Amino acid sequence: MIYPKVSLIVSTYNRPDALDLCLQSIARQTHLPDEVVIGDDGSTGDTRNLIDARRPAFPVPLVHVWQEDKGFRLAMSRNRAIAASRCEYIVEIDGDLILHRDFIADHLSLARKGHFLKGGRVFLSGKSSEKCCRSGTLPRIHFFSRGITRRPNTVRCPALSRYLAARYQKHRFTALGCNMSFWREDCMRVNGYDELFEGWGSEDYDFASRLTNSGVKRLSLKFSAIVYHLWHGAPPQKHIAANRQYYLDARKRHSARCTNGIDRHL
Repeated sequence: MIYPKVSLIVSTYNRPDALDLCLQSIARQTHLPDEVVIGDDGSTGDTRNLIDARRPAFPVPLVHVWQEDKGFRLAMSRNRAIAASRCEYIVEIDGDLILHRDFIADHLSLARKGHFLKGGRVFLSGKSSEKCCRSGTLPRIHFFSRGITRRPNTVRCPALSRYLAARYQKHRFTALGCNMSFWREDCMRVNGYDELFEGWGSEDYDFASRLTNSGVKRLSLKFSAIVYHLWHGAPPQKHIAANRQYYLDARKRHSARCTNGIDRHL
C-alpha cells in the first residue's frame, strides 16, 4: 500500500522533559513521519536548546516554529506549524505524549480521502509521569502497568480497530487535537483552527465540527494509535466557559470555515 507523505505536528509549551520523551518515541516509530514540526506557544530557551540538540541525529527533518508567549494561544500555534509543514497528510499530537511504536503506522493505515481520524489516550499518574521525566528514558507501558487510567486504551488490535473505525461512537464528530489526523487540503478548506480561541478549551472541538460541516467524515482509532499522556496540573479555568459557548454558537450556525484562521500564516 502506498501511504501519503505525513507531517507530524507536535504542540508544546515549557515542558522540555516531556518533549524529550515524546521525540524519543517519535524517532523509534515503525513508520517514520516525513517531517516533525514543533509548534511552540512561547517556551523559554530550554525547549529550543533541546530541539537543537536532538536535530542532528533525528531520523527526519525537525522544524521548530516558535511564537511569542502572549498567553495560551494553541490554535494559532497549531496553525503556524501546519502552515510550515510540507506534506499532504497531517498527524497532530501534543508534546506531553509518549507514542506507541506503531502510532504513525496506525494513523496511515486508516487514512482515507474525505475523512479525519480521532484517537484516544492513556493517562499516566503524576507519580509515574514524574518518574518517566526524571529518568529521561522511555518506559515500557502495557495493560497491567501501575499508575495508568483508561487501561483498555493500552490494547492494540488492528483488525478490531478497522472494524470499529466507522462504527464506534459514529454519531459523535468531536476530536482531540492531541491525537488526530486529517488531509491538508481539508484543513485549508475550513481555514484551520479558529484563532479567536485563546485560553484552554474547545478549539479542537470547533475544528472537528467545521471539518464535519464541510463534508469530511470522522473515523475512530479505537484500539490503535495508542498514546500515553504524561500528567500535568489542571488546565487554567479562565476561558473554558467562554470558549465552550463560542464553539456551541458556531456549531449551531453549522459553520464550515472560520475567518481568523490559517490563511494569515500562508
